[in-house]
Amino acid sequence: MKRTGTLLLLSCLWAGCLEAQTAASSYVPAPENLEARQAFSDARFGIFLHWGLYSLFAQGEWYMQNEGIDRHEYAKAMDAFYPHSFNATQWVQAIKASGARYICFTSRHHEGFSMWDTRCSDYNIMHTPWAQDVVKQLADACHEQQIGLHLYYSHIDWTRDDYPMGRTGRNTGKDPARADWPSYYRFMNAQLTELLTRYGRIDGIWFDGMWDHDQDAQTFDWQLAEQYRLIHSLQPACIIGNNHHQTPFEGEDMQMFERDVPGENKAGLSGQSISALPLETCETMNGMWGYKIKDQNYKSTPTLIRLLVRTASKGANLLLNIGPQPNGALPATALSRLREMGEWLNGPAGESIYATVAGPVSMGDTIVSTRSRREGSIYLHLLTDNVPSTLTLPLDEKVKSATALLTGEKLAFRFDRKQRTLTLTLPQAPRGQVDYIVKLN
Repeated sequence: MKRTGTLLLLSCLWAGCLEAQTAASSYVPAPENLEARQAFSDARFGIFLHWGLYSLFAQGEWYMQNEGIDRHEYAKAMDAFYPHSFNATQWVQAIKASGARYICFTSRHHEGFSMWDTRCSDYNIMHTPWAQDVVKQLADACHEQQIGLHLYYSHIDWTRDDYPMGRTGRNTGKDPARADWPSYYRFMNAQLTELLTRYGRIDGIWFDGMWDHDQDAQTFDWQLAEQYRLIHSLQPACIIGNNHHQTPFEGEDMQMFERDVPGENKAGLSGQSISALPLETCETMNGMWGYKIKDQNYKSTPTLIRLLVRTASKGANLLLNIGPQPNGALPATALSRLREMGEWLNGPAGESIYATVAGPVSMGDTIVSTRSRREGSIYLHLLTDNVPSTLTLPLDEKVKSATALLTGEKLAFRFDRKQRTLTLTLPQAPRGQVDYIVKLN
């Protein structure tokens, strides 16, 4: 079923928004955008959800590309997509109970399949036997439970001919001769207009895929500035991020780091400099982003908590990924990790994570710190199973009190003003404690 009339209307709306803002030479964030940035930074913990048609194959989100599957054969999976166990309310409840403050959902990944009732293409979830708008259900549940909703949107499409061929999608049957960037650009902006006008407040747009044209980056123009202006014109508070692995461009409101804490580059994707924008690290709970049936290599709860702490100590959020199953349920192991992280975050430890900035002490991966943005308290995080009886730290701030955060026990300390060090006397930590936290005032 073609819906060209509605698509034309959306395209005209986009063109009007763009024309109204072409005179702007530089991006000045609206007051509500600056407020949204602060709220985003204060949240410190979000959940990424990679769910699409690829989930049905249970081989990860790059299955079409990795196996060289013809796009038309791949699309036949639509007829079998019936996630009978999907319940947006239950998803959001479990995520909120984990202590996460926002969700980022893959509205459309590189495979080109849209997870909402888009009028721009028939390749969407409404043309499956299930025929339900996932984005609407998630948006309603998030708004009802007061948890933020960000939408991942791919700049790449392995299915549409009008997307100019990059370094991926070369083996899916696309015809490179039919590339038509103006057509594809209109399509993307019409879809973004749908997402930002039909589902209430959207807290962020999370772009991915610009790296697909890194080999012709000097000549290929993504026209990001115009696209960013469109988004901010429709929802000024919506924060924009782009996973291009570079220092943020004008018009972006946050900076993300893929599989790395800011300042590290262990995964080889995050060598860019760190900006003054809000920061976010995205990482998988197991190995893959999309559901893969053989991937049961889940990180332990202590490992995940310590990753969250190390990320917060850099002044960044952790966006932790889950790949929902083909039936629409979240994997049992992922739910277990969410519960256990919630038990930790929703207790006393939470104040050392939420609404914090990077702290003044950083000694490798085992001794890091955060600081309360509002009160100025410093939180020392000892991420080790062997907490020493005494600990001397470099610190150029006078300390009035030291408290073991989880127990409330007052700790003896000595501040050496000349050496600018703080020496703490620490009681024996409980066996198996994930993070021994000392609050300094």
